[in-house]
Amino acid sequence: MSSTPQFADPPESGARGALMPLPRRTRSGPMPESEAGRIALRRDMWYRRSLAAADVVAATVALVVCVAANAHTSLLAPCLLLIPLIVVGSKSAGLYDRDEHLVFKTTLDDAPKLVSLSLAFALVVWMGEATFVHGSLWRVQVLALAPSTFTLALTLRVVARYLVRAAIAPERCLVLGGPVEAGRVVEKFEHVPGVNATIVGRTPLEDHDDATPETLQVLGTLDTLGVVVAEHGIERVVIAPNGTDGDKMLDAIRLVKALGVKVSVVPRLLEAVGSSAAYDSVHGLALLGVRRYGLTHSSNFLKRTMDIVLTVVGVVLIAPLLAAIAIAIKLTSRGPVLFRQPRVGRDGRAFNIYKFRSMVDGADALKQDMRALNEAADGLFKIADDPRITRVGRVLRKTSLDELPQVLNVLKGDMSLVGPRPLVPDEDAQIEGWQRRRLLVRPGMTGHWQIFGSSRIPISEMVKIDYLYGANWSLWGDVKVLLRTLPYMLTQRGM
Repeated sequence: MSSTPQFADPPESGARGALMPLPRRTRSGPMPESEAGRIALRRDMWYRRSLAAADVVAATVALVVCVAANAHTSLLAPCLLLIPLIVVGSKSAGLYDRDEHLVFKTTLDDAPKLVSLSLAFALVVWMGEATFVHGSLWRVQVLALAPSTFTLALTLRVVARYLVRAAIAPERCLVLGGPVEAGRVVEKFEHVPGVNATIVGRTPLEDHDDATPETLQVLGTLDTLGVVVAEHGIERVVIAPNGTDGDKMLDAIRLVKALGVKVSVVPRLLEAVGSSAAYDSVHGLALLGVRRYGLTHSSNFLKRTMDIVLTVVGVVLIAPLLAAIAIAIKLTSRGPVLFRQPRVGRDGRAFNIYKFRSMVDGADALKQDMRALNEAADGLFKIADDPRITRVGRVLRKTSLDELPQVLNVLKGDMSLVGPRPLVPDEDAQIEGWQRRRLLVRPGMTGHWQIFGSSRIPISEMVKIDYLYGANWSLWGDVKVLLRTLPYMLTQRGM
């Protein structure tokens, strides 16, 4: 995806997305008349087919390898019946149709259902052992089949999505909303790797919206939305209301759906209640049950247990790396190996955070003299080429390895592996009102702020991210953040 909004002409027959054969019809109805509609169908079709192929290959390879581990067992011809069962299972779980509705197609969100399907696959093989396998399977073979299938399926799904994303044209999107809301959508689309979408322009929801400076081309009005969609090859409309007129937003959703175009909505309600609200229905009256903010006692216990187990295991594994970094710091600059800094933690209690020293000794005393060089917004202090940083420190910061001593804070209970960003006192003093509820959760070594790029996010946006973390907490959510942190460290995008 381009780093700036693209104002491209509608896709032509020679476009990258046209390299796939056109479908003659669809199962859900007649073929769309527009070229954009045909491209959207091809995109969805190839995502589904590539994911199905990934699942089949993963299960087949896992089964072949596990059976081959025992020289006295071999596969029988009826095992071919497992292939359609694999596809039907994934289809029933919604793992093929989900991508059609998403802009950001992430494989990690497939993991919970893939775990269940992998376990079911291993169970079917074990129960049908006499039908599918010649000989008797060892217990270890059956136990290894589920994790092998899961690991291969998750890996191959990542590869499948990457190949499809690279082979097809970006999805052409129109933002329906005001300039501020549209600008926010553009910013998010541009800074999230894996989003294969082009923001073509925006159409106002209001007849006369404010005159905020535009970064997007204004395309028509609500009255001419059908013409805009057709002329500019729009495949998805992103509705970003400002929350002032709910009826107008509902009318816009109905209109866009009537045009046969995909619809994504930016729901302002989720900024307050989070995305984990429970859906309820009382004789057709739809209700959203808003969960309590923060963690229950049992959730805190579960999160703390995971912190301690993973931290202890991690420290044992990376002990040689920690020792090597400490030696490098000591040999290349004067001063202590560790740097301690006051931070504000859970319930507003102050604690000292530990880091590997990446600056010259006494760097804090020089901070006031360098305020003019600050590149961060809203009270944060960040300088990309900070002259106080040592040679070793520059490497540590680019890879976020300077954060590793915070495992001591995790073991002490000051921090968690995942959580809100721990702020220094002068930054924390800027947080007021409901935003201070972020302090009900332990701060983390990493979090959504780390993945999104902490130096690029203004503090006003960061506190919203932290608040929503507390509103949406789940153990699987923490695992996803940890898994996504490593690539950002390796690609030097962590800080």
